[in-house]
Amino acid sequence: MHLDDISTILARHAGRPGALLPILHDVQHALGYVPADAIPVIAEALNLSRAEVHGTVSFYHDFRSAPATRPVVKLCRAEACQARGVDALAPLFEQDERITLEAVYCLGLCAIGPAAMIGTRVVARLDEASAARLLDEVA
Repeated sequence: MHLDDISTILARHAGRPGALLPILHDVQHALGYVPADAIPVIAEALNLSRAEVHGTVSFYHDFRSAPATRPVVKLCRAEACQARGVDALAPLFEQDERITLEAVYCLGLCAIGPAAMIGTRVVARLDEASAARLLDEVA
């Protein structure tokens, strides 16, 4: 049950100042999304209102309120990856209905971009051929 996972995450962050974002990231990582029934549990543990927690989840695009139905590909759209050609590759990803595409603004691979991330796997030096292989592989 995911509430057990959330309790474990809350215990790990107990007493930590400013723990809301780290907790939400851990919940997202563990479950793939932040379930609605986790919001009151997190709010109570941090002595915040449900509205504050919900507002944080809905404000940041990294957090999902429902599980992704397709594999998530995060494509770096930062300036360095733009300079290395990501804008020419973006349509390949945008037109692929087998994935959920998210733009991110730096994966830390500026010297070897364009880069993308699938789950925890990072792929760099993307070109048309490697992007097509990646899409076939994840979808």
